[in-house]
Amino acid sequence: MLRNPLAVASIVVIGLFATVAVLGYLITPDHTPNCNQQYLELGTMRPGSKATFLCLKLDEPPARQGWRIIHGEPLPYSAIPITEYTTVGDSLYATPIAGAPIAVPMESVDGVRTRTFLLGTDPYGRDVLSMLMIGSRVSLSVGFIAILIALLLGVSLGALAAYRGGWVDNAIMWLINVVWSIPTVLLVIAITFALGKGFWQIFVAVGLTMWVDIARVVRGEVMSIKQKEYIEATRALGYGTLRTLVRHVLPNVVGAVVVVAASNFASAILLEAGLSFLGIGVQPPTPSWGMMVKDYSGYLLLDSAYLPLLPGAAIMLIVLAFMILASSFRDALDVRSE
Repeated sequence: MLRNPLAVASIVVIGLFATVAVLGYLITPDHTPNCNQQYLELGTMRPGSKATFLCLKLDEPPARQGWRIIHGEPLPYSAIPITEYTTVGDSLYATPIAGAPIAVPMESVDGVRTRTFLLGTDPYGRDVLSMLMIGSRVSLSVGFIAILIALLLGVSLGALAAYRGGWVDNAIMWLINVVWSIPTVLLVIAITFALGKGFWQIFVAVGLTMWVDIARVVRGEVMSIKQKEYIEATRALGYGTLRTLVRHVLPNVVGAVVVVAASNFASAILLEAGLSFLGIGVQPPTPSWGMMVKDYSGYLLLDSAYLPLLPGAAIMLIVLAFMILASSFRDALDVRSE
């Protein structure tokens, strides 16, 4: 069991990020698609700043792109940042932050709302907190799907190589050594260029580079397990290779695979952030922590240094949590430590 306080804390952190990623637009302050509601007049507002908006009715309701929890929902009104307003008769007079005073009839007004930007706004007037929350969905999605691809390839090839041996083992080990010899970042960049830039392409690119570690670990574990007496018994009973691997061998390598998968999850998040920072990962306007660090890096020397530091801290926190969890799994599953 994981009794280490750091392990418990890491599980809490991962659970918090996962909850935010799953709920998505249901809990973000800005629930528009990609949290891309821009107010240039409100650029680089400090954390905790408030703004007042004059909301005007639209002639036609905006079209929804799907479920709000996944795609978000456009605003049902048009919002104008204002400094003050007053009503006289059937008209409302307001002073926009940028522009001349305006007068609108009351029947076209959808209300006056005040909004608090807890983490401030970026140079385009977008809510930083909302972008961070949706950015967690991108990072965790890339890690989760990439690890699924890596597990599928790594466990299958590693187990097959160790159990069958001979030319099968030699061929798979040759492929593993070739992939292993190529720097991970360069391989991911090459696959990304081949598949194209985009949200789903990054899943495949990262997943195709993560399977090597898992395959090597599984191969070593299976080579040890296949010498056990109960595996010899399955051969004597005439069981096929697939049944022996699935029912008798692979359940005994789960512990080692979980440790590697947790560590690779952190590596996948770092890879996605790095690719987005270089501009070949997730593309705008989809929020990404790595892209936010890149876009706001120029503010490190200004009075808005928190803009790149917030996504950087989020990357550091989630990666640290997964690394602590992987280390805790390793200690918990190591019988020699007892």
